[in-house]
Amino acid sequence: MNMVQDAPAALRKPTMATARGAEASRQQRMVATGEFLTFRLGGEEYGIDILKVQEIRSYEPPTRIANAPAFVKGVVNLRGVIVPIVDMRMRFMLDDVKVDAFTVVIILNVAGRTVGIVVDSVSDVLELRPEQIKPAPEFNGSIDATYITGLGTVKSGDDERMLILMDIERMMASEEMGLLQ
Repeated sequence: MNMVQDAPAALRKPTMATARGAEASRQQRMVATGEFLTFRLGGEEYGIDILKVQEIRSYEPPTRIANAPAFVKGVVNLRGVIVPIVDMRMRFMLDDVKVDAFTVVIILNVAGRTVGIVVDSVSDVLELRPEQIKPAPEFNGSIDATYITGLGTVKSGDDERMLILMDIERMMASEEMGLLQ
């Protein structure tokens, strides 16, 4: 008799394979929600769950916080709420980070907290059907893809473009961001 197999599922210790399978299943359920706010960072287009978005604002220079990581631009006062502002272009180490007329701040509600992210521009709100979303590729540890939940395919006439779908809440709550508990 195998004690591990006979134990109730809640008491079994998950293996690495079952943990990866559970994570993939969670990511697939998350991206199956449908509507994504799309934005540009450098030459790539990203999508985040529209339900995490509170508002989109024009860029205004935040108040810098001493000893914050370079990608944390500072804070702004948004109707009495102090909101940390993260420059996603700097977080992803993109070249040629500049503020122009298209630069915006997406205000998010993640993990019960309000956070702003600076992006090059906002594109659209898209609804993706499950068949338009492919699982995120595995990179064997060479690239940190833990925040990529899938790749969406968007057709416009004869053109087709790829959309990188992100778990923005997971990214903002990560230890390296240092923003959320």
